[in-house]
Amino acid sequence: MFINTVLSREATMIDPKKIEQIARQVHESMPKGIREFGDDVEKKIRQTLQAQLVRLDLVSREEFDVQTQVLLRTREKLALLEQRLTELENRNAAEEVKPAPAIPPVDDRA
Repeated sequence: MFINTVLSREATMIDPKKIEQIARQVHESMPKGIREFGDDVEKKIRQTLQAQLVRLDLVSREEFDVQTQVLLRTREKLALLEQRLTELENRNAAEEVKPAPAIPPVDDRA
């Protein structure tokens, strides 16, 4: 059941119009003798294309765009965190360099 769901999800991501266009182009580029077999050849090309494209690890354009936006936001957050880390390291280094306050000598003669 899970495999069928995955396959049907992947199959819906492939634009059927593109497959039609590619199948038509392949059919038209074939020698005239083969083209005379007609729609059967184009149908077989279309079926083969669909079967092979489903096997590829493809994502939809929408999913790609969403992931691109997620990546951009992640990079922005990383840059801010790197900047904040540098500020904290600089502040810590400045505090370590400060000399300790001088302690006045204690007079033991009293």
